[in-house]
Amino acid sequence: MARTPMEWTGDVVAGAWLRDRLDPDGPEGGATMHAWVPRGYEAYARIFHPADRDRPVGRSWPPLPYGRHHREWAAFQADAPQIDAERVSWATVAEAFGTTMHAQAQWHGVVGSREVEGEDGPRDAAGWRYSDPPTGELPSDLVAAATQTLLAHTTTPADGFVALWEGWGGLVGHLGYGPSRVLFTAAGDAIDPTTDRHANFLATSARDQFNDVFRKPSWQPGILDDEVSRGARLRLPNRDHVLFHADLTLLADPAWPWQVPWRDTALEAPGGAASALSPSLVWPADHAWVLATEVDADSTVIAGSAAAIRAVCTDARLEAWSIDEGADLSWGGDEVNG
Repeated sequence: MARTPMEWTGDVVAGAWLRDRLDPDGPEGGATMHAWVPRGYEAYARIFHPADRDRPVGRSWPPLPYGRHHREWAAFQADAPQIDAERVSWATVAEAFGTTMHAQAQWHGVVGSREVEGEDGPRDAAGWRYSDPPTGELPSDLVAAATQTLLAHTTTPADGFVALWEGWGGLVGHLGYGPSRVLFTAAGDAIDPTTDRHANFLATSARDQFNDVFRKPSWQPGILDDEVSRGARLRLPNRDHVLFHADLTLLADPAWPWQVPWRDTALEAPGGAASALSPSLVWPADHAWVLATEVDADSTVIAGSAAAIRAVCTDARLEAWSIDEGADLSWGGDEVNG
């Protein structure tokens, strides 16, 4: 009988080896990349999550700040102008803003003083408006690209493990007082707590202290089966994960989001792309390499052999730079751009 390409496993001992190679305080207190990436590998690479930028075709954006230019923005939106949009590398962003791209670059250093709090993203001299790179998420096509490259550097490509941080909204079920994934407002409009942080807080923790004094929490299902939600976790410093045993060639397929157990069909528009979070950790059974995406980081770090890291850094599909073991990837780690 054929084995399922990816299935939940409660045998979390398979990931226990990572614990001793991580900073003991984890992402909450670690100042180095080893808050989430294991020590002891020959080489490391950092994949920068791409940003997005857009600009109107044949015209300029209305002036800022919004608070003083409501009429201009209202007229702009009423005209519904064509908007160009594209994915861009950090190197392209650095060139646009006259900053320096390097292995320990931080987004705020790359965009510099043009990032204004309360506005919708920094803009360059050519009129492009930039969105922050996603944190905790390596785009699905880049997950496939990185996995394709890394599978050539393991003896067990069809035998590995994938871990997903359990804290993503709606992923696992929980005992609570309302649905884990949808909050209904007084007006009856549904809010998706996976994309609205305030709604997520309310959906998972709000309770009417006056009218529901005697109400008991009930089980609120998540995306994953109840058996998985109630099952064992891979507990690493300050991060608990749901663990899956996997044929890693599945992740090398660009269509992997359609095939993983945590695919979120409730968020998928008819005819649209599959909705699935990118893995937090991936490693083959021979431990030849580890791919790690921390939920609060806008880059993914890979630990492996020198040959594997060279392959990742020379893959034209990825914006990847070699980094030293112990590199500071914290907010203040960009000493070049300040």
